[in-house]
Amino acid sequence: MIEGKIVTIGEILVEIMATTAGNGFLEPQPLIGPFPSGAPAIFIDQVGKLGHPAGIVAAVGDDDFGTLNLERLKQDGVDVSAVAIHPGAATGSAFVRYRPDGGRAFVYNMRDSAVGRIAATPEAGTLLAAAGHLHVMGSGLPVPAIAGMVRSTLPALKARGGTVSFDPNIRREMMRDESGRAIFHSVLSVTDLFLPSGEELSLFSDEIDEAKAIAALLDAGVKEIVLKRGEAGASHFDRNGRTDMPGFVVAEVDPTGAGDCFGATFLVARRLGKSVLEALRYANAAGARTVTVQGPMEGSSSFADLDRFIAQTSVRT
Repeated sequence: MIEGKIVTIGEILVEIMATTAGNGFLEPQPLIGPFPSGAPAIFIDQVGKLGHPAGIVAAVGDDDFGTLNLERLKQDGVDVSAVAIHPGAATGSAFVRYRPDGGRAFVYNMRDSAVGRIAATPEAGTLLAAAGHLHVMGSGLPVPAIAGMVRSTLPALKARGGTVSFDPNIRREMMRDESGRAIFHSVLSVTDLFLPSGEELSLFSDEIDEAKAIAALLDAGVKEIVLKRGEAGASHFDRNGRTDMPGFVVAEVDPTGAGDCFGATFLVARRLGKSVLEALRYANAAGARTVTVQGPMEGSSSFADLDRFIAQTSVRT
């Protein structure tokens, strides 16, 4: 195993889900939850579940939702010493309802939650200084405190031989702002593993064609690119060529967290020295297993879980 913790920075929240299909919350709904959530939290929980040293910089309220998340992360082996607990603040939440077409409608309670109080605390500095790898979530970069910690961490991390993964996880409008584009491209310039989905490739390249966009990113210095293709699987690209891996056949219950569990699993597998083929197979299995369970972290997996899943589940043809 490569030394040093995998560390990420970003939001922790809970999800509460409607049990009926429909669009929105304009009438009373039966609900289930709360479930621990937040893309960075899901990602780092999966890292910990796989047995790799892991930590997160975040903030929660001094409430049941915060406690629920912290206990889950600690249970799965994540260092939460840099998660600030703010008395009087609420932990972020999201109410989710699935539309008949499979899309989702959200009501977020984030603006005034503890998420907005993420800061470069001494505990955050200690955790980031010990990181061997930083995983950057694009959804957090518009937050000045998160962008500032990423900027200040990257030079020292790279100087000591650390590595960086980047899941863009952004909306197209975020790239219209000049300062937003600058921080995204500054992270991309030092990225070792890039984890885009679908159209996110074109956000970081002038090329629309997939092959040309991949080539442009590799020419810009990205070492590995894993393109997430949902139920179809994934493709890996580096200077040695391309590797494709089909997805697994499963019945989807809840897609939230699948991409985060996929990325965490690929990263850990590669840091453990597994081949690209092995890492892709494990990552596809982690993403597929996640969608079979309701709740973003409820389908997180150990390697033993994934070995059983792979042995028992058909691959798409």
